[in-house]
Amino acid sequence: MNKWDKRFMELTEQIATWSSCLRRQVGAVIVKDKRIMTTGYNGAPAGVQTCVEKGKCLREELHIPSGTHAETCYAAHAEQNAIIQAAKEGISLKGCKLYCTHQPCVVCAKMIINAGIKEVIYKEGYPDAFSVEICNEAGVKLTRFDELDKKD
Repeated sequence: MNKWDKRFMELTEQIATWSSCLRRQVGAVIVKDKRIMTTGYNGAPAGVQTCVEKGKCLREELHIPSGTHAETCYAAHAEQNAIIQAAKEGISLKGCKLYCTHQPCVVCAKMIINAGIKEVIYKEGYPDAFSVEICNEAGVKLTRFDELDKKD
């Protein structure tokens, strides 16, 4: 793996610490030509109390298994927030690479595909095989971070 992959993944881990989610802290960095375009972490939309502020996780209260019913959560995902930030600032993500602490869910995968992001490097797996299928079909390269050493 090259030094940039390592540095950008370290940055995703730092950004994940900003998360307001009680269940899982996720960070994302979108990069083009070794330049950071946007970052994101999972958390409630502006003006909505976070789970930390509420002192509870809705998904845990409702016993929702990981990888299902992503819409039943106060937080937007890190990848979504990074893509939304780019849209808000008028930044094109066409041809970019997304680094993330976790494999994207299928909802994020659809946004990644439509934003024109061509590659995702993630650290931890996520129980969503459909997201892998849809990325493969769309030609978005998915690579687990610990697999980079095996490819170089």
